[in-house]
Amino acid sequence: MPRVVAVVGPTAAGKSGVAVTLAERLGGEVVNADSMQLYRGMDIGTAKLTLSERRGVPHHLLDVWHVRETASVAAYQAMAREVIERLDVAVVVGGSGLYVRGALDAFEFPGTDPAVRERLEQALDDVGPEALHERLAAVDPDAAATILPTNGRRIVRALEVAEVTGLRVSARPGMETYTSVYDTTFLGIAPPLDVLDERIDARVDRMWEEGLVHEVRVLARNGLREGLTARRALGYQQVLLFLDGEIGEDDAREETKRATRRFARRQLSWFRRDPRITWYESPAHLLDDGPWSPRA
Repeated sequence: MPRVVAVVGPTAAGKSGVAVTLAERLGGEVVNADSMQLYRGMDIGTAKLTLSERRGVPHHLLDVWHVRETASVAAYQAMAREVIERLDVAVVVGGSGLYVRGALDAFEFPGTDPAVRERLEQALDDVGPEALHERLAAVDPDAAATILPTNGRRIVRALEVAEVTGLRVSARPGMETYTSVYDTTFLGIAPPLDVLDERIDARVDRMWEEGLVHEVRVLARNGLREGLTARRALGYQQVLLFLDGEIGEDDAREETKRATRRFARRQLSWFRRDPRITWYESPAHLLDDGPWSPRA
C-alpha cells in the first residue's frame, strides 16, 4: 500500500507550503486536491504555487482541465488514484473536502447524464440556485440541509443524482463512514478564526496586487464564462461581475473577502467531522511535531 499523507483545512491556512516541506522530508511528491487548481490559467485566484515555490518537488494534477470543462469528482478520483498508486510517498493537499475523500476513501460516486446535467445547469441560469434548492428540499431534504441555497453547482449535482439514479445524494455509499483505501495519515491546519480572517483578507489583497483582474480578463477571452464550474470560483465570479459592469472593483474585492471567509468556515465544518484528522493551529506547529519533524 502506498504511504499517503493528507494535508487539509480551510483556504489560506498554509497547506500548500506545508505539503512541499513534508514531501521534501519524506521523499514524496505532492498530489493536488484543490478543485479549482485543476484548471489551467487559474493561478493567482487559486493561490497556486509558482514553480520556484514548489522547490523542485513534483506536483501532480495541477492545470489538468480547460476552464470550459465542468468539474467531475469521479473523474478526479480516477486520476488521483492512478497517481497515488505509483508513488512511494504521496502528499495529498487541498481544501476541497469531497475531492480529498474521493481520492483517499472507499467512496462511490453515482453516475452522471450529460443531458440531465445540461438541463439542470440551464435551469440554474434561468431561475437561480434558491429556486433549485427548494426543488432539492422536496426530493432530498437531508442533502438540502447540508447544501447552501447559493451553491448552485452542488444543488445541480444532487438533483442530477436523484433524477438519474433514483437515489438521494445524502445516501451516497461511503458518505457516513471514514474508511481509507490507503495507509493514510491525516493532518489538518486550523488557525483561530480571527487569524484565518486576517490571512484571507491579506491573500485577497495580494491577489489583486499580483494581477487577478488581468488573469480573469485573459481567461474570459478563452471561455471562462462558458465554464459552468470555473466561472463560479471565488474571486473569478466577483471579477467577472466587475468586468461586466455590474459592481465596482472595490466591491468585487470586498465581496471576494466576505465570500472566502464564509467558505473557509464551511471547509472547517466539513473537515471537523472526520475523526482521523490530527489538528494543528499553524503550519509551524504541524511541521515541528511528529515523525516528520527535524528533531525526530
